[in-house]
Amino acid sequence: MKMISKIAKVAIGLVFIGSAVFGQSLADAKKAIDAEQYQKAKGMLKNLTVTQPTVDENFFYLGWVYLIQDYADSAKTSFTKGIAADPKSAINYVGLGAVALSANDETGATSNFNQAITLTAKKDSRPYLYIGKAYLLDAKDGKFPPAKANAAIDALTKGKAVNPKDAEIMVTLGNAYRSQLKSNEAYDAYQAALTLDPKSPVANVAEGVLWKYADNFESSEKQFAAAIAIDPNFGPAYRELAETDLTQAQSNIKVASVKVKEGVENYKKYLSLTDESTESLLRYADFLVNAGDYATLQEVATKLAKSASVNPRIYRYLGYAAYENKDYPAGLTAINNWFSKAAPNRILPRDYYYLARLQMANKDTVNAIATYRKYADLDTTKAQEALNEIALVYRARKDYLGAAKTYDELTTKLHKPLITEHLYQGIYYYFSFSSKNPDSTLLAKADTSLAFIQRVMVEKPVPLAFMYRARIASVRDADLNNMKGLPKPYYDKVIAYYTATPPPTDREKKDLAEAYAYMGTYAQYHDKDDAKAMESFTKAKELDPVNKQAAYYFDSKNAPPTSPATPAKPKKAGTK
Repeated sequence: MKMISKIAKVAIGLVFIGSAVFGQSLADAKKAIDAEQYQKAKGMLKNLTVTQPTVDENFFYLGWVYLIQDYADSAKTSFTKGIAADPKSAINYVGLGAVALSANDETGATSNFNQAITLTAKKDSRPYLYIGKAYLLDAKDGKFPPAKANAAIDALTKGKAVNPKDAEIMVTLGNAYRSQLKSNEAYDAYQAALTLDPKSPVANVAEGVLWKYADNFESSEKQFAAAIAIDPNFGPAYRELAETDLTQAQSNIKVASVKVKEGVENYKKYLSLTDESTESLLRYADFLVNAGDYATLQEVATKLAKSASVNPRIYRYLGYAAYENKDYPAGLTAINNWFSKAAPNRILPRDYYYLARLQMANKDTVNAIATYRKYADLDTTKAQEALNEIALVYRARKDYLGAAKTYDELTTKLHKPLITEHLYQGIYYYFSFSSKNPDSTLLAKADTSLAFIQRVMVEKPVPLAFMYRARIASVRDADLNNMKGLPKPYYDKVIAYYTATPPPTDREKKDLAEAYAYMGTYAQYHDKDDAKAMESFTKAKELDPVNKQAAYYFDSKNAPPTSPATPAKPKKAGTK
């Protein structure tokens, strides 16, 4: 009897174990994937590949999770096992194509996708769905190249024709349109998905994201609330709520503080619902970068760095956080680690930006300049920022010609007024001219740049542009015995501007004194008008008691004039 009892207990135990295993169906695993519960999904799928080793789909979805998590080698292994389980597994050939795509192997991707379509049953839309998803999965930094988005749209459209009732096809098609800012087409696709499956939290969240991109935050939050009402444990809804909070914070300073706090709380809710896997925390790190919360970012990245299998992306976040928290040596070590470990196609333009700033902070200006240039080449929208940083490096070195050429490159590349950059371009070309480099073309370039400002800023003149045009003209008109008065029109403008505005600053007083001193010299040598010269030099001395020309004039009043001091080049460049 005891033996029978023991056998019965073991049998009952096996029943329960079997129920647990078989209760975790492929549908449950797919639901976990949609909810971004990747660790949970992997556990289920690994179990299914053992208990159902001939079902090719189990291997595909396991491989897909690996691919989402950026473990391409593990994904490829799983897809290959799926084909071994069923040599005609179209879906696993899609998986191999997706792996090739992640490695920028377009030929391999196309070959595998074509093989998948050849093996696809007439009414099976899944291969088309995952081909579309594969192209969208290959986005870098949230950006989808048009060619890949169009390839996704083409595949998904074919899938729609095969099965018009596939709601997931419509959601993914909407995502592809949204990536290309085709909002009307995206909205129609999401509405079609919700018509086919009104209880889809995925479709509700996707449409909410579309409204977020349109800055319609009320409609956005309404869709996320709808998703949560359908499934209170659907983590992506909370993540998108968090990112919508952040978008509102960045667009409206009045609500910024409140929305950032709400965003952090919503993100914590998301993490609690997605098993706080390494991948979820990595996405949280991205959120913290955008939120500018570098203290928390450093905590999260440090925690991740202690895990058994360190994802190289952690070094990116450690580098960013260390820079922002002023731990420059540690930041440079971390970001160099990221560059050494990451696949080239995973490097973002922003990574070069932080590398350059860390190189600068660690006094490596030569490499910093090269890195800033790489940053500008990879993201042309950041060219102005990068070239300005390069110019600052040259300025700090007192390499005025390097600074001038950098500003010249900037104003040539960008078809915008760029008044400040044109001003610096002119100033630093002027400073580049010297007895050691008496190249008159430098003065011509300086004057051309400053003349541009004069033409553009008619309604709101920039007095420093007139000051430097006057100084350039003074170099060209240095013979006191044959004065042509080339600087006079510009100094006249300086005097008119500063005497018409509220009391000048200390620096402006020096500029105004310089202008009056020139007028005194002009009256003395060109007009031979001693009274006018005395009046102008007196004004110069009152404004700047140490003005060299005024001092020379008054010191030499009782002695025969020899050679008056010419206007000295200012030691610093600046703007008002």
